[in-house]
Amino acid sequence: MAKVEIYYWTTCPFCAKARALLDSKGIEYTGHDITGDNDARDKMVERTGGPRSVPQIFIDDKLIGGCDDIHALDASGELDTLLNG
Repeated sequence: MAKVEIYYWTTCPFCAKARALLDSKGIEYTGHDITGDNDARDKMVERTGGPRSVPQIFIDDKLIGGCDDIHALDASGELDTLLNG
């Protein structure tokens, strides 16, 4: 199974939607709650190479993007491929 990480804010509806998708698929992931933590956000930006918005989702250390991106991957069937290696 792939290593999945998501950077999120607790009050972000897009973050909740992305996490709900992962939860509905039974995917274990590491969540990084960066709510109000500028140092943690800066570390996320270092990993993303620029994007500062949340959520930011990584699969096997590769940035796949945010909420719309993970839902598009799911709709196309590519998400299952990425998750199952």
